[in-house]
Amino acid sequence: MFKLISDYLQSFFSQLFGSKKKIKLGFYGAPNVGKSTLCNRICKDWVGEELSTVSKIPHETRSVIIKESVIIKHKGKELNFNVVDTPGIATKIDYEDFLKFMNKGEAKTRAKEATKGVIESIKWLDNMDGVVVVLDSTLNPYSQVNITVIGNLAARNIPVMIAANKVDMKKASVKKVEAAFPQYKVVGISAEKGTNMEEFYGSLFKLFK
Repeated sequence: MFKLISDYLQSFFSQLFGSKKKIKLGFYGAPNVGKSTLCNRICKDWVGEELSTVSKIPHETRSVIIKESVIIKHKGKELNFNVVDTPGIATKIDYEDFLKFMNKGEAKTRAKEATKGVIESIKWLDNMDGVVVVLDSTLNPYSQVNITVIGNLAARNIPVMIAANKVDMKKASVKKVEAAFPQYKVVGISAEKGTNMEEFYGSLFKLFK
């Protein structure tokens, strides 16, 4: 009887304190900054398969996509993430922006889906344990979208780090991103090339320490 009670208590406390919490990690930013490419890079590194479809067409990701139980390891430690790829945030969506990629009917449908995706992205902020804001380091970081996204995160007091993507491009400037948002850790990466991902993973661990 004593052994049964002992085994039960051991199992109970093991489940209570030993289970690994799955951290909901959202990836936010404007369209075509490389959110899905970064999510794919992470999933390929740790799960061996991609998560999202990547395209040059704006708003390719139009609904939230989740990869559960992505266990990332760094210096003998590990964290269990639910990687959440979100639709790109935009302050204005016009069907005419899609006309060079598709016909008018398809463009209007894409614009409606993209608008719904933006609303869904914002709603999902309340479910996140942490957020990686992905910026295109070749562009001006003081965009309306970037300021809107980071302002929303600051208001919610959510842990944030910034991935300054596309550092493999000539016009890239991580320093400009750091100057724009000095309150957050900024890591310069190339999600496509896999550049500086080790520092990126290390910074994720520091975000949740």
